[in-house]
Amino acid sequence: MPTELEELVGLVADRNPQVRVIAAEHLIPYSISQPSIFKVDNLQPIHNLKLLIKDLPATAEHILTILINLSADNEILENLASDDKFLSEILRQIIVPTEPNANLLSMLLANLAKSDALKTILHKKQPPPEELKSDELVVNQLVDLFVKEAAYNKHADFDHLSYLFADLTKHAELRQHFVSRQAYDGVIPITKLKVFTEHKSPIRRKGVASTIKNVTFDVTSHPLFISEEDIDILPYILLPITGNEEYDLEETMTMLPDLQLLPPDKERDSDPNIIQTHIETLLLLCTTREAREVLRKINVYPIIRETHSRVKDEGVQDACDRLVQLLMGDEENEEKRQSPVEDLGEVEAGGKDGEDDDEDNAIVEV
Repeated sequence: MPTELEELVGLVADRNPQVRVIAAEHLIPYSISQPSIFKVDNLQPIHNLKLLIKDLPATAEHILTILINLSADNEILENLASDDKFLSEILRQIIVPTEPNANLLSMLLANLAKSDALKTILHKKQPPPEELKSDELVVNQLVDLFVKEAAYNKHADFDHLSYLFADLTKHAELRQHFVSRQAYDGVIPITKLKVFTEHKSPIRRKGVASTIKNVTFDVTSHPLFISEEDIDILPYILLPITGNEEYDLEETMTMLPDLQLLPPDKERDSDPNIIQTHIETLLLLCTTREAREVLRKINVYPIIRETHSRVKDEGVQDACDRLVQLLMGDEENEEKRQSPVEDLGEVEAGGKDGEDDDEDNAIVEV
């Protein structure tokens, strides 16, 4: 005989919409504390929940919240991420300009990207709304949503899509996409993201920083990253790690123009994890001698010196030390040193809002 809680799970699929919305709302806490109740009968409750994301907005809001929380369970995660029909419905809904639950859909997509099954999103296509001014590739549509923020949908900021991009760029084929100029607008996708490295949203800044770092694991694209005519990433990495410290005129004059004469109220990023990520991106760019010479030419060393001195964080200071060794070391010996790509290991995953870097693989919960 089913327990009261199991009966409540069954009521989510009731014919009466008022019953569904009440049942869904009451089940939200249990999606965190007792996910097993949703795994009975060969995951039948999960099947019902996937269908109900198309329900009335108030019910769909609760259903999406439950699914976001349940995606912390690996079995449920794989079930969700490998369901192409379910994924297509999420992608259809998220690009609707009036979708009230677009932020929850963004969070769910970010969590689903923890599964390798989601890398198939690169090949998915759907007609774009005219307002989005995108092309048929879903990945491009999501990037354009992220760029437009609330100007496209007043109900959403799409910040959590940055975590989606960070996890997608764990895969080589998606890293390639982000550095490839797109035919529909002539723009390299990563250049659309770089402008958010100093955004007010810590979620957006963290996800974008991780995405940029992950894409720089593709060493063949490094010339694009340092080229002013292509990606031109350096100002967007260096500005977030720079504060209001004053430099000698001789030091300042050789820095990038964007880093000269900064205002006295200039602040470096408040999150040491983001600062560390940016410094590790610089480390990755040091894989090639060409990039190392560029970093020396634009006098990155004083910025790293001050960051090491002012940010009291072990991870940041260690990353600074490694970068200084590469920039100040003998170039003949650098050719024999272990590659920064090998040194830093695997690409990193998208973070979780409010958590420290040790939990970058964590699922967003609501």
